[in-house]
Parts: sequence; C-alpha cells; structure tokens
Amino acid sequence: MLCLWPSNCTIVSVMLKIRRSEDNGHAIFALSGRIEERHVPELHELLDAETKPTEVTLDLTEVKLVDREAIRFLAACKARGIDLKDCPSYIRRWIEQGSDISHEP
Repeated sequence: MLCLWPSNCTIVSVMLKIRRSEDNGHAIFALSGRIEERHVPELHELLDAETKPTEVTLDLTEVKLVDREAIRFLAACKARGIDLKDCPSYIRRWIEQGSDISHEP
C-alpha cells in the first residue's frame, strides 16, 4: 500500500506558548508545546522581570518536548527554588540524572 502526503498540507512548526497568571502575588507561567534552546533567553527575561523570583511557578502540564538546553534551564530553575508544577516524569528524570548546569535563569 502506497500513501502519499497531500500536496495541500503544510507542516506547522511547533511553538512554545506562555501564559502568565497570578495567585496571591505568586506568579505562575503555564508553558505549553515544545521548549527549545531558542526559547530559553525569553524565559530568562520573564523570570528576571519578576520582583520576587522565588515566588514563581512554571506549570509544565502541557509541555510535550524539551531539548538539552531546556533541561539545563529547568534544572537551574529548580535549584533556585522555582516550583516545576506537573513536570512530566521523563523531564523530571532528566533533571534528576544531572545536567551540566552552566546557565543560571
């Protein structure tokens, strides 16, 4: 059986969506999609803009895929005391296995 890709279909690149909310002064960033190295600088900026960076949660419920730099970023966030809510088990394992954390958020 031969299957052909329809000529009118296009591949949409997967992106990262970030939604910020607040709960009693605690900032919550809900991330969804794919976190790649190219997103890390923007995430750094968002965290740096917070007046109380230790009162931040990254909600990872809808994160589907991460690359190595994203793992380093998330590991550094965790080390700083930033809560990683609903972190997928495979991401948590990679963080716990130890990344070479050379970048601070």
